[in-house]
Amino acid sequence: MNTQLVESLVQAIRSLSQEERSLFEAKLYGETPYPSTLELAHLSDRGKAFDFLHDEPDIYTIEDGEPIQWD
Repeated sequence: MNTQLVESLVQAIRSLSQEERSLFEAKLYGETPYPSTLELAHLSDRGKAFDFLHDEPDIYTIEDGEPIQWD
């Protein structure tokens, strides 16, 4: 492992301005081959994989269980 190189990179990244860091992150993570959370939500919403749920009976009501307490 090249610890010296890693330390140099960390030092260089820390010396960047916020604008430069944002650009760096966009370049680093912008070309991820995986779908984003938003893309996955869109796929599940528009796809046909969960259409069977529309035919399922509503077996739960608002009276089931205990209410959720939001703090």
